Amino acid sequence: MHRANSAVAAGVMLAESDNLVRPLPGLLDGLSSVDCKRLRAIGREKLLEAGQLVWSQGDAQNGIYLIREGRVRSYYVAPSGREVTLAYWFAGNFVGGPDIFGMGPHMWTSVAAERSLLTFLPGLALRRLALESSSIAVALLDALAFKARCYSAMAQMLGTRSVTERLHRLLIFLSHVYGVQRDGETVIGMPFTHGDLANLIGSTRQWVTVQLARLQEQGVITYDRSMISILDLSRLDREMN
Repeated sequence: MHRANSAVAAGVMLAESDNLVRPLPGLLDGLSSVDCKRLRAIGREKLLEAGQLVWSQGDAQNGIYLIREGRVRSYYVAPSGREVTLAYWFAGNFVGGPDIFGMGPHMWTSVAAERSLLTFLPGLALRRLALESSSIAVALLDALAFKARCYSAMAQMLGTRSVTERLHRLLIFLSHVYGVQRDGETVIGMPFTHGDLANLIGSTRQWVTVQLARLQEQGVITYDRSMISILDLSRLDREMN
């Protein structure tokens, strides 16, 4: 499976434009070796297998988790039990905002989407480092601003675009960021189930199954074993306008 690099893509989320969720260097990338050592000194490694929870919605928040390897899915669970995926995050990003210093309950759930190596940074110790190092404080602010931009972009899409448009936009985003050209097709180099796509666009698995079948019949995509290939990207673009 293709794995995203933080220099190539920050993650997978719903957004009107690729530029709105443009990649940001990893949390540690702009820091000096001294500051990196200070952060690592307060950290504790945690290895999670696919499907293991990082935390559950409502759990007490006591710090953030820096993703070193793997992929983490963050999602909100409504009172009805319905899930909405906020994003898939990759190495270099952290999960655990917005209260990065640990001041309340988690607003959503995060789970390892594949085998992932994380570094837990406890909130109180992280706050002390932020007070001592302006570079660490700015790096945290930049990362929070990036996440705020991502979630604002998702809210705009959910509020202004139809579910069909959201599916088309997601396919366009995936083709731009994770697409690999092969035999005249754009193969999205990450597997997604119908349920994964539904949770990202705020729909149901059954609806996504019907829509993907329709797009396949029209010769726009092919879909096999969670792998999507885009055959007619221009048509998806036209239908977004």
